[in-house]
Formats: sequence, C-alpha cells, structure tokens
Amino acid sequence: MNLQAALSRNLQPSAVVAGMIMGMLLIAWADSGTIEPLGIRPVPDASRGHDLPEARPTLDHVEPVRETQPEVQETLVGVAASPVSAAGAAAAPVDPHLVIGSETCVKCHENEVKVWRSTPHHRTFDELHRRPEAKEIASRLGIRSIKHDGRCVNCHYTQQVDAGSGNVHAIEGVSCESCHGAAARYLDVHHDYGGEHVTRAMESPQHRSERLRRSIALGMRNPVNVYLVAQSCLRCHTTADEELVNVGGHSPGSLEFEFVSWSQGTIRHNFVRTDGRQNDPSSLGRLRLMFVSGMIAELEAGLRATAVATEKAKYGITAAQRTDRAGKRLKSVSQKVSSPIIDEILNVFGSVKLRLNNEAELTRAAEAIATLGYRFAAETDPNSLAGLDAFIPPTNRWK
Repeated sequence: MNLQAALSRNLQPSAVVAGMIMGMLLIAWADSGTIEPLGIRPVPDASRGHDLPEARPTLDHVEPVRETQPEVQETLVGVAASPVSAAGAAAAPVDPHLVIGSETCVKCHENEVKVWRSTPHHRTFDELHRRPEAKEIASRLGIRSIKHDGRCVNCHYTQQVDAGSGNVHAIEGVSCESCHGAAARYLDVHHDYGGEHVTRAMESPQHRSERLRRSIALGMRNPVNVYLVAQSCLRCHTTADEELVNVGGHSPGSLEFEFVSWSQGTIRHNFVRTDGRQNDPSSLGRLRLMFVSGMIAELEAGLRATAVATEKAKYGITAAQRTDRAGKRLKSVSQKVSSPIIDEILNVFGSVKLRLNNEAELTRAAEAIATLGYRFAAETDPNSLAGLDAFIPPTNRWK
C-alpha cells in the first residue's frame, strides 16, 4: 500500500513536501527505538529487571516453556474471556453524570492514588491551561476555556456534574476514571467481596471472578483484560480530531507511544496483588500480552483516526502512516509467534483502504479489531508469546 502516493495525489506542492518530511521523521524516530516501521527487532539490552530469562534476539519461533500460573490467575483469565458489554467497545470520554472522583477511589486505593498524584496525568489540572502552546492552540480554534471546551476536556481533564447546580465542571486532570471508566455504576459491585464483613483477602476465587465480570459489564475498564487499558491509553495518545491538528496546531498524537514502556514506569500502580504492600512489577507473561495488545490497540485507534480524515494534510497523512506502521508491526509479530487471532486482525486490516472520506469502512474495521483485541488479551496463553521476549522494552526504557 503506497500511502504517500495515495494521500498526496492532487496535493499542492507545499503539502506534498510537508507529508514527505513527516514520513521521514516517523521513520527516523522508529529507527531509534525498539520497533521499526516494517517490523519489530530485538532490544539490545536483554535485562528486564524481573528475573526474566535471558532474551535471545532471534526471529525464529521459540517453543514456549510452560509456566505455572496461580489459581487466581486462571480465574481472572476466565473473567476476561466472559462476554461482557465492554468487550470490543471503543474507549470513550467519561460521562460527567457518572463520575465519582478520586476522593472516593482513595478510600480503598490510597497507594494507587499517591502514585497518580506524582504523575503528569494529575498535574495537567493545574498546569495545562497555563502553557503557552496550549493557549496558542485554543486561540487558533476560538476556545475560551480549555477546561470547559469538550475537545480539550475529553483527554486532558475529568469532568463531573455538580449535584446542586447541575453544572458540569472539570474536577481533575487525567484521573482514575479517565482510564478505568466512570465509576458510579460499577462502584458498589467493584468493592463487594462477598458480604458485609468479607474483606478482599477473604474473597473466594469464584466471587472475585463474578465481581470482575459484572464490573466490566457495568463499564469498568478493569486491567484483568490488558486490552481494555491499552484502549484507554490510545484513545488520547492518538489524536482523532482533524481540526485540532490542521487548524489548531495540536500534535497528531504520541507517535512514540509503546504500551509496555509507557505504562510500567512512573505511572505503574499495581498494589492490589500485594494487598497494598508494594507496587508489584508485572510478570513476564503479562508483559508479553501487553506488548502485543498495545500494538493491536494502536491499530484500532489509528483506524478510527484515519476514518475521520477528510483532507490531504498533516492530520490525515500522519494518521494513515501511523496506522500502516501499526499493521506492519503486527505482521512482524505474526511471523514470530503463532496466533490465529492476530491473523484475523491482519485479515481485517488488509481488507480496507487507508484513504480519505472512508469513515464507514475504517470504523467497521476498527470495531472488529477492538473485539479481536479483547479476545486476544482474554484467550491468549502468554507462554505462546515467548518468541517475543527479546523485543519487549527493558526496564531502562520505561518512562
């Protein structure tokens, strides 16, 4: 698929040059990281910091070594595979009417909220509207208040409806509910461990499984299925607003985003598995699932972004190039490990054209890939992905 030719046809010379420069910048960036546009390559430093086996930089499929999984992990896999309303649904901005705010979350997740308060996600609330570049974008688009205009709030803030006045206002930056879903509907189910005096430590595996299934059905983007989290990340780290980019001058997204390295550093908050004692590193198996799920989520987000492109300019060209790159990465993965679900995803992607004014077709493909991505995270045995170990970003590349 010759994207540059397809998207630059009939462009004015200046726009063609801009698109070519943009493409060269994308390739230059990709060559400096762990993943290339035409595939994935092994990470030179094999150290993962989690007592992981030595990574061998080979492109051949490696017969997986069976890992013993705790009983609760088997239970969680069963939960993630259950048919629920969240499976395959696109990540969307939270409904202010259903937002409860982090002050409710902190009652049970004190350590998680403490980590969040040290991140840029939290600081956005006090800092973003003061930044000169944000003010310039707002000015170009005629936006009077960054904290109130929907196109800014949808990614940078969390809004809530005031119970007294009925007014909607921003209460936090990128918060718990920005990533895990507005909690009003699932809160009671989420913290019910089986009875009035039953604690999380006392909860039976069967009840935990049902609790998580019901929470997801009520809108929670629970990390029991890592694809749900990857979708939340890519919803905002892929800009899907043509005017925001072409007129406002906003970035077309985080082109260097990679799910493992961007989620396992400063924003990691895995305290549940240790009952709040420590910020538990993710297991090798979970990192494998995250590595591929992030690519699938980027492909889905890229298709949704390209779907709304209507003109041959920075937004459309960048969205299409990023989507094409995500597809090529997944193709490279399919050559290293065996996964029928990845093959299905590539078939869906291969059936569409990355072209302007093709919203219906590209959106249908994105929705199909979202469903398959959820299934991939729910059904894939992490041991089957052992051939990717040499490609997963090591701890020294986590942000």
